[in-house]
Amino acid sequence: MSLNIIAPAECGSTSAVLAAMTDAPAGTVVVTDCQTAGRGQRGNTWEAEPGKNLTFSILLRPVAFHAARQFELSMLVALAVADVVDRRFMLAGIAERTTVKWPNDIYVGDKKICGTLIENKLSGKNIERSIAGIGLDVNQLVFTSDAPNPASMIHYLGRATPLRPLLEEVCGEIMSACDAYMLSPEPEVLLARFKSRLYRGDGRLYLFREPGGEPFEASITDIALTGHLTLSNRRTYAFKEVAYII
Repeated sequence: MSLNIIAPAECGSTSAVLAAMTDAPAGTVVVTDCQTAGRGQRGNTWEAEPGKNLTFSILLRPVAFHAARQFELSMLVALAVADVVDRRFMLAGIAERTTVKWPNDIYVGDKKICGTLIENKLSGKNIERSIAGIGLDVNQLVFTSDAPNPASMIHYLGRATPLRPLLEEVCGEIMSACDAYMLSPEPEVLLARFKSRLYRGDGRLYLFREPGGEPFEASITDIALTGHLTLSNRRTYAFKEVAYII
């Protein structure tokens, strides 16, 4: 596993820069101190104070990986990031649990610490390459956007974290996890790991809302390998068909 890290001082979107590098090998990373047009899920923008956080994209090239299995890649990336954050917290003696909010945001308690947007390019029925755009809040103390629940690692650690070593650790974890999985895929084991880290996956009732609908209470009863979420109202949802209310 090797990383090729490219670090422009500023760019619009690290994922867009990486997407233009059509022949780049797996493990190519574009990271910037200042991303001016970062994108999040649901078309949202990502707030990141320049020089304080990790805003980067990493290129994956899965081998003979059917497009229908794309949620497996999403789980691998999300769990890798969560594992690194957890490790950093455990070393500092912090008990806060890191979870994955469906489909792939990273939470600490009810605070969002990391967002991920994965974009796949297909070749026939298989994924030719996958770009994981990641925004990990590290050293930003104050957030000024209307995002309801952002937090940074510094809020829990009480001290700043050097960005470059953290970037290398996160990207190394992602690449190692993906390489190992391609050699020996175990979808049900991966899904069980994902469920064990699932935000609000404790069987209790929480508020959800369908687009344009009224809030309703439900618990999470299952997640499929396709990424579909089943709630206790006996309905199954694809991404964007239901949202948490936090």
